Amino acid sequence: MQLYVRDALDGDVEDLVDVLLGGRLGPGADDPYYIDDYVDALREIDRTDGSYLLVAELGGRIVGMLQLFTFRHFQHRGGRCAEIESMHVVEDQRGTGVGGQLLDYAVSRAKDLGCYRLQLTSSIKRDDAHVFYADHGFKETHKGFKQYLDLDWTPNRSAGRREQYA
Repeated sequence: MQLYVRDALDGDVEDLVDVLLGGRLGPGADDPYYIDDYVDALREIDRTDGSYLLVAELGGRIVGMLQLFTFRHFQHRGGRCAEIESMHVVEDQRGTGVGGQLLDYAVSRAKDLGCYRLQLTSSIKRDDAHVFYADHGFKETHKGFKQYLDLDWTPNRSAGRREQYA
């Protein structure tokens, strides 16, 4: 079967939420109960120049995803940089080449967009992912830090609910 990598569509959202939830390490902010928030997010991503939600599809089934966004640096003479967030491959397709093809596509897209660098972060708990990224030419160069802000960022716009989670 041929793997297709493409931009996400509104009709993919429920499957993408399932892929996202299947790749998480523990409880988090994602809640499949409200689907319209994810639709809103995808639509905003589509409207935002340099922002993409990429989907890996195999035999009509979504088996992977990642978000790619680009931005202009002040450094590097104002060069463009790309970043990957939230890369996930469904469990039964890990180790089959799906992730590599999805990542290669993101690298190619970043080059096409004129980016001089592509960066990503990966949880310190994901040793297999670290090996995967190193095998695909990424180098561990920095130590990352995050601070979660005490802010109710929840969009609260959803009217649509996934009945299977109700």
